[in-house]
Amino acid sequence: MQILNSESEDPTSYETACLDGVFNLRRPPHRPSAVIQVTSTDDILEGVRLAHERKCQIAVRSGGHSMAVWSLHDGSILLDLGKWKELAVDPEKRIATATPSITSEELNDAAMKHGFVFPGGHCPDVGLGGFMLQGGMGLNARNWGWACESLEAVEVITAQGELLLCNAQQNEDLYWAARGGGPAFPGIVTKFHLQLRSAPAEGIRSSGYIYPRSLYRTAFEWVLSLIRESDHNTEVVMVAHYPGNSNSPESLRFLVYFVSMEATIARAQTILQQVQDTRPAGAITEWVCQEDSLGNLYGNQRKANPHSHYYYTDNVFLDDDVNVVATLEEAFMALPPGKSSAFWYPMYPHSRRTLPDMAFGMQSDHHFCIYSICEAESEAPRYRAWVDEVMARVRLHSVGAYIGESDCSMAASWYYGEERANRLAAICQKWDAGQLLAGPQSPIVQSH
Repeated sequence: MQILNSESEDPTSYETACLDGVFNLRRPPHRPSAVIQVTSTDDILEGVRLAHERKCQIAVRSGGHSMAVWSLHDGSILLDLGKWKELAVDPEKRIATATPSITSEELNDAAMKHGFVFPGGHCPDVGLGGFMLQGGMGLNARNWGWACESLEAVEVITAQGELLLCNAQQNEDLYWAARGGGPAFPGIVTKFHLQLRSAPAEGIRSSGYIYPRSLYRTAFEWVLSLIRESDHNTEVVMVAHYPGNSNSPESLRFLVYFVSMEATIARAQTILQQVQDTRPAGAITEWVCQEDSLGNLYGNQRKANPHSHYYYTDNVFLDDDVNVVATLEEAFMALPPGKSSAFWYPMYPHSRRTLPDMAFGMQSDHHFCIYSICEAESEAPRYRAWVDEVMARVRLHSVGAYIGESDCSMAASWYYGEERANRLAAICQKWDAGQLLAGPQSPIVQSH
């Protein structure tokens, strides 16, 4: 086990360890007293013991994709799980067992070899740790549901240094909290046991339509008209972006993207041809039922989310009855030029289903998110101010937010609902009354 202490290490090596793997250049000034580069369960147990000895908190980093960089806390011991990679697939049980640093891409690369897929994150290098604990808005979520619904069991080290298996039959309260508790979860996950689903037997097909900003309403109203009747194995998203990272506001484009995960090509062709037959005229570019793959989807996400940039994100779940087109028009149309993007993701029909009993409980037909991205640190405050201003108006028509794209500045009920927030707070009090585990810098659960 390698421990890098702030006072004894070379400043450059220590700073590298603190920031290793952190995706967002917008980093808080907080720094831990030590960094442990974890490669086993024993390393985590030793970290817990050391934290009790030093009377300090523990913070955890899995993949480093937290936009708010929740893993950096003054005086804490940072457990960096980024290099701890263990992954096994049991094809007979249809279960994958993975450490928190395993990425969505790594998991699906392994699962697909056995004919399975997991609704992991769209961005390939997101670690399972944060993604699963936050609920998991993953591949085809509007149909397949939240990734945390596919969590069979979780192995957890508690603040008392116990290693527990948590599932529906034992340590049920920690299992409940692991499915959506996010950064408030009162334990350290060592393994996820994940239910896999059959992969599309004949591969993935997609259609896409890129419209100019002048056809915003036309394109949006069209895709809204399809959602209620659309196929339940087709993912749909509308993304605002600037082609080639253009700095001209007039070049804003809207991509309406359909990804069919039907079992057969024939079925995908039927579904996507129905989309094609109803499309409005005026698309700048379009493609219909082309061969696609998870690798290609991941590659597109890499391009859309470049490393070594300053990110500020915010998101909402909109009220089901809101006029979505009008409510989001300013946020979409005034998107800062360059590399920023914004997307609307429909959660229907899953949004109308009853969720399992778990910490995650936010349901809405419409999810909207902004990724404000810039290269210069001097520009970051201006980009953040724009997001805060426009999202304050959008929030007037919303019912909550997805914690995975938030900075946790709102009350806990904003992310969980009041009943679940109170229950989560009680579980945190039970398992970590001394607050050994550091949550986000803006606490979302008052008692933790």
